[in-house]
Amino acid sequence: MAAFRLDLIARYLRPHRRTILLGGLALLVVNILSVIIPMKVRDIIDNLKDGFSFNNILNQALILILMATLMGAIRLISRQLVFGVGRQIEVDLRQKLFDHMLKQDPEWIQKIGSGEVISRATSDIENIRRLLGFTILSLTNTILAYTFTIPAMITIDPLLTFSSIILYPVMLGTVGLFGKRMVNQRRRQQEALSSLSELIQEDLSGVSAIKIYGQEPAEQEAFRERNKKYRDSAINLARTASTLFPLLQGISSITLLLIIAIGSGQLEKGYITVGGLVALILYVERLVFPTALLGFTLNTFQVGQVSLERVEELLRNSPRIKDPNTPKDLTSKIKGLIKASDLTISFEGNKTNILNGISFRIEPGELVAIVGPVGCGKTTLAKALVRMIDVPKGQLFLDDIDVNDLRLEDLRKNIAFVPQEGYLFTSTIADNIRYGEPLASMERVEKSATQARLIEDVRGFPDGFKTLVGERGITLSGGQRQRTALGRALIIQSPVVLLDDALASVDNKTASEIITQIRSQTDRTIILISHQLSAAATCNRILVMENGKIIQEGQHEDLIREGGLYKRLWEREKAVEKFESIN
Repeated sequence: MAAFRLDLIARYLRPHRRTILLGGLALLVVNILSVIIPMKVRDIIDNLKDGFSFNNILNQALILILMATLMGAIRLISRQLVFGVGRQIEVDLRQKLFDHMLKQDPEWIQKIGSGEVISRATSDIENIRRLLGFTILSLTNTILAYTFTIPAMITIDPLLTFSSIILYPVMLGTVGLFGKRMVNQRRRQQEALSSLSELIQEDLSGVSAIKIYGQEPAEQEAFRERNKKYRDSAINLARTASTLFPLLQGISSITLLLIIAIGSGQLEKGYITVGGLVALILYVERLVFPTALLGFTLNTFQVGQVSLERVEELLRNSPRIKDPNTPKDLTSKIKGLIKASDLTISFEGNKTNILNGISFRIEPGELVAIVGPVGCGKTTLAKALVRMIDVPKGQLFLDDIDVNDLRLEDLRKNIAFVPQEGYLFTSTIADNIRYGEPLASMERVEKSATQARLIEDVRGFPDGFKTLVGERGITLSGGQRQRTALGRALIIQSPVVLLDDALASVDNKTASEIITQIRSQTDRTIILISHQLSAAATCNRILVMENGKIIQEGQHEDLIREGGLYKRLWEREKAVEKFESIN
């Protein structure tokens, strides 16, 4: 698995290899300069025994300043290059993941959970950015620092070199111990913050339900507990960090004391010069930071690899519903013929079929209603028509073309689907109506709103079509939300309109008027899936479903005379209407 992850890291870095190479070369120059500068300091100090010359010292100081400035500038360039790669990968990967998720089956996303997907698209991708930016830079810099610095130190004094690095394993172990704890604490802090954010979002969306059931105290207590948990996690992280850094500083100070103590003896014996001792102290200080950072780097590397796997898990998933390998091109305009031939659909884990061998034919321009009790398969049929679920080949056709042979974009552009829960975006009414046709004129928006019987409601709003509907259309009533979603479908010039209980939140009379108005102003094929039989009665033909089968078919009057399920449903609806009118 580890090798696979390294291959994965290489795959992400490969498109940026030129930038990474330049960043690596810049780091190489920085480390060479960082070895040269202490040697230069040693020579300056040792040459003082030959006599003091202010001009000479000034010239040497200016050289050191120029070298230090050059090193700082090149270090800055290296950081910008490598960190820039990490940022670019972050942006590209987040875009790639977003594009990929839009192609996935809705059921799969719901199964994983939108919160989990958001977590992987944010915190996990940030961890990957640290892995491919900070971690790469830090590991490369540490390797180069030790590669160049240790040999230079040995040339000055092997004993002092060994003495100066003897405590580095202790430093590294301390960082590793505390670093792992800090990673876990940081993760718990992020989880606590995420939990707190989810509660805020959920409560703001459901504030009406909270008030209706008087649950403000319960929600306040839930927020208090999560807020306290976040506070505790943040304090624990700060406590660990405030313990670690003084420890590292203490170990570093002990290392310097060892060098001074042993170095004094070496000076006395003549094994080392004053300049050499100063150079060694500079080298030790240079190695302290990358050594202390190494533990964090390794922890970040591990966390980044886990996040890389989590994101790749999403990217590896292939949707079941996708474009055919050799799609059929639509050379002529779709007329709107819908045909099912022994259509049978079952879901994984179900012992019985949801749709059980249904067959029907809906002619272009025909207005057909599909009715039946709850759970009879109406919504499954609607989703099958637009391939929101997998459809067996050779069983469902649009203009005699198997829906499996059409591009999803072509199929869904030719069938305007309005589900019962039409999602509205946090924007204006006009923008929600023209969502499928962003460049549609206001004239077309108003026409669609008129057909959906929404125009009078809009005129009653102070801002008209510029009215903001709020999150998920919260400022609108249920009927207004459904009619806005209906207007969105009608503005698209699709030959087929599919309404899946899309008028459930409006009364039967209004629903009938909407269907009549749509029918009078268009020659599209309209399929009305509904439990409102008053609206279904206005259709050319009615298909009655039960237990995944079509058990009756015909016009309203014929089905009433025939009796059976349709008549029972009709009598039940009329009884309910009579009861409501009395009360």
